[in-house]
Amino acid sequence: MLHLRLRALQRGVPSHIRHLHTTGIVKATPVASSSTAAVQSNNNTKKKSSSSTTSTEPAKWTATSIRTGVIARKRGMAAIWNDQGVRIPVTVLQLENCQVTANIRTVRRDHSVYHAVQVAASDRPAKTTTVQMLGHFRKAKVPPKRIVKEFPVTPDALVPVGTTLSAIHFVPGQYVDVVANSIGKGFQGGMKRWGFHGLAASHGVSVSHRSSGSAGNCQDPGRIWPGKKMAGRMGNKRVTVQNLSVVRVDSALDLVFVQGNIPGIDDAHVLIRDAKKKMNALSAHNQAKGLFEKVLPKGVDDLPFPAGTAELAKSLPPVIEAPAYRRSPFTPLE
Repeated sequence: MLHLRLRALQRGVPSHIRHLHTTGIVKATPVASSSTAAVQSNNNTKKKSSSSTTSTEPAKWTATSIRTGVIARKRGMAAIWNDQGVRIPVTVLQLENCQVTANIRTVRRDHSVYHAVQVAASDRPAKTTTVQMLGHFRKAKVPPKRIVKEFPVTPDALVPVGTTLSAIHFVPGQYVDVVANSIGKGFQGGMKRWGFHGLAASHGVSVSHRSSGSAGNCQDPGRIWPGKKMAGRMGNKRVTVQNLSVVRVDSALDLVFVQGNIPGIDDAHVLIRDAKKKMNALSAHNQAKGLFEKVLPKGVDDLPFPAGTAELAKSLPPVIEAPAYRRSPFTPLE
């Protein structure tokens, strides 16, 4: 009767709630005798000792691992010279007390699990922070921050909450993707926004030199197709620049020197992560094909895993620069 009554009660409950209630039930274990209890205690101590010995081993990066990214500020552009005397334009990115505030685990509808690391950077006064965020930062035992972002990772790349990330998280010679908001340029015409050629600049054109011209047909279709390149608001959009090379890392000042330019104004917050194409996808592809010498870029032996922390930076030189692997342009050809 009790079983039938429970079945009747569960009919009016949604399926996902019934699943949670049934999976959350813990069965009671029978009381063991003194001999069996002693055996179980010995087994538990053995398991604890074995787990403690295995936990001391440091985690290693694999070709299928996806590490967290960091939040930095764009300080501007500069130029450095490598050991061959070649001038390289770089963008200087600085980490401002970048710390981990949470590890996120979400079960999707298809029962797959989403893992992410939540990172915050740039300290701010407590009086300018909302009460809700103050409680969140207090729980993570970090000072209030100006920006909070999360990076999807693999389950083996989770970072303990409160860890301070350093510029040593990236190795000189590897490739990164940089995400930032582009500079807003307001309402612009078709020539500047899309690179249109414009009309003729000579005689015969009446005040229409920079006009976009015809925008569509007449009665059929009688409208403008969606996505038509026309005048409009330009810039101020999220832009990702892929496959930028890390040239130098300064862990004393938490600086990352990236070759090339990135979007955004100076002192703007940007997101830096391992390149999806030249690092994550290419590493897994070469690993599957057995090309173990091409799993990482040339000159990169390993990556800090699960992250490059401030403690790790203390044991390494303050400035690390990627050597030049190409032929010197100043050497005469034979």
